[in-house]
Amino acid sequence: MERHRRQLMLNGFDAEHQMRLGRATAFVAGVGGLGGTAALYLAAAGIGRLVLVHRGDLTLSNMNRQILMSEDWIGRPRVIRAKMRIQEINSGVKVEIHDKSLSEESVGELVEGADIALSARPNFRERRILNAVCVRRGIPMVEAAMNGMESYLFNVVPGSTPCLACVFPEDDPEWRELGFPVLGAVSGSLGCLMAIEAIKLLTGFGKPLLSKMLTFDTFDMRFRTLRIHRNEHCGVCGTTRG
Repeated sequence: MERHRRQLMLNGFDAEHQMRLGRATAFVAGVGGLGGTAALYLAAAGIGRLVLVHRGDLTLSNMNRQILMSEDWIGRPRVIRAKMRIQEINSGVKVEIHDKSLSEESVGELVEGADIALSARPNFRERRILNAVCVRRGIPMVEAAMNGMESYLFNVVPGSTPCLACVFPEDDPEWRELGFPVLGAVSGSLGCLMAIEAIKLLTGFGKPLLSKMLTFDTFDMRFRTLRIHRNEHCGVCGTTRG
């Protein structure tokens, strides 16, 4: 309670909310500039368990945005350093790591026991795989992405809100996984917002984005909240598919 004393000063946030967070498991798909920031702040807030999935070794070009990393770790697996850093911040958080990409074959086992998922992969394929399994299993998901100075954020609550496939039924054919610009402060800001939405969904505190999408452009600081709608014919979550 002493560790979290300052957040317990929030109006309406009490010990029961904190205990709900401490009992929760968050599945984080990606520990780059976006997911790594979200995971860090979930740990700082007192999440009970984190499952981190991210394939690949750290490169020098990652260092403009990946705050869980350190220069001496270049050339080694990012998930290992992410676990080390998170437990330096809060040794009470249980951290499970997987150095792999999401696949239809592995995702079911990876999300087992998760109370929430955070979608922070830099490609459509893995995002859609995670969206589909979360809808099937009734796991809330925080969906967020950025490109340059722009970002979006919304929550997928199965059976209640639109899913990723409702909002983005088709992939952008011009999108390249490593071909978009990143200012670290933009991905970090969005990661913080992901953590806030995850905390709200897990604890019942505050008003999470439900059937709403937050978009913002930090180039000229324009923020908008848009209504989004379920597609009853959605192939993933629709009530009348096909």
